[in-house]
Amino acid sequence: MSDRKYRLRGYQDDDRDRQRKPKPARPAQEPGAPAGARRISQEGPRPINMPGFREVVRCTQCGAVIEAEVGPDSRCPRCGTELHACSQCGSFDPGSRFECMQPVTTRISPKNARNTCALYAPRTTVERETTTPRVNDARKAFDDLFKS
Repeated sequence: MSDRKYRLRGYQDDDRDRQRKPKPARPAQEPGAPAGARRISQEGPRPINMPGFREVVRCTQCGAVIEAEVGPDSRCPRCGTELHACSQCGSFDPGSRFECMQPVTTRISPKNARNTCALYAPRTTVERETTTPRVNDARKAFDDLFKS
């Protein structure tokens, strides 16, 4: 360090001045396993707690879940919006030609009014089931705690 202008320790110092620490012994690698692979325990892999998924149809106006089948005269039970309309269709795309991804010949207007399009399919979304079903009867819920 005497040949340098500043006497601060840094990256140019020799490693021979430092004492080497012994490295801990590594466990023997299993034959055929790639480097860094996680070992599976004797019990097998742990189960994954994945939530369930479900497909639902929601009203585009109010977001209510539509339980019944969507027919040509269907309305949303919450807000009364027509369900057999372009705005509720899975092929509705405001950036596409005639605002529909299906090969339609003419533009259907208005988009939130009922129509008789043969290519209509309700817009479905896949959602996670994050809540458990609620039990209405408190006595039944109490009895369910002690079932085996």
